[in-house]
Amino acid sequence: MTDLKGKKALVTGGSRGIGAAIVRRFVEDGVEVVLTYNSSPEKAKKLITELTRKRGKVYMVRLDGSKPEKAAGTVREALKHIGHIDILVNNAGMGGFDQHIDNPKAGLEKFDQIFDLNVRTLYALTHEAVKHMNSGGRMINISSVLGERAIFPDTGIYNASKFAVTGLSRSWALDLGAKNITVNAIQPGPIDTDLNPAEGSTMGEMTALKRYGRPEEVAAVAAFLASEESSYVTGATINVDGGMNA
Repeated sequence: MTDLKGKKALVTGGSRGIGAAIVRRFVEDGVEVVLTYNSSPEKAKKLITELTRKRGKVYMVRLDGSKPEKAAGTVREALKHIGHIDILVNNAGMGGFDQHIDNPKAGLEKFDQIFDLNVRTLYALTHEAVKHMNSGGRMINISSVLGERAIFPDTGIYNASKFAVTGLSRSWALDLGAKNITVNAIQPGPIDTDLNPAEGSTMGEMTALKRYGRPEEVAAVAAFLASEESSYVTGATINVDGGMNA
């Protein structure tokens, strides 16, 4: 366990998958959390019920990633619950394997859809959130191994968006260092979630460990980056990918 007792966090995309695992880990470590959801309010409510029974303090607000202009309002709603932000986890995002440059459906509309959620909403939300972060704050951006190199065809727009997330993380580390706010990116590889299930996939065989990762393994790294133990780690990208990018 990591000592994060008394900290307050905003975790986007926290109702399912990696985001839900991070929320669970934070609550176990004593963090008061606001999670955002969009299309899965039932899952958000179920998670909150589960964690409240364990005496966790968890709240939910909606974040519509297709409307970056509303992201600042989501932060303000979150602050009504927790007052300020010690830890910001930008996890919400979308992917897909339908982005081949020759695909008629992978035009500007598709590009805008992915960049609105993965980059523009992340930017707008962070722009507002940092106003409410004090010295010692922690920002953790969930990027992807595809934010480091192109591994698969048909994922060009997603790749570009995650390259942007990783690049913003490094730039923000420089911007916010003087305020003693650290900014780091986690780059997961294949993680077994409902959106990317291990069953029926051979992607795990592409890793050095020959398996899919678990959301909890990403959450453990997030907990470290949120803690005082990571106080001299900023501008870093940490692969949680089983060696896929080794």
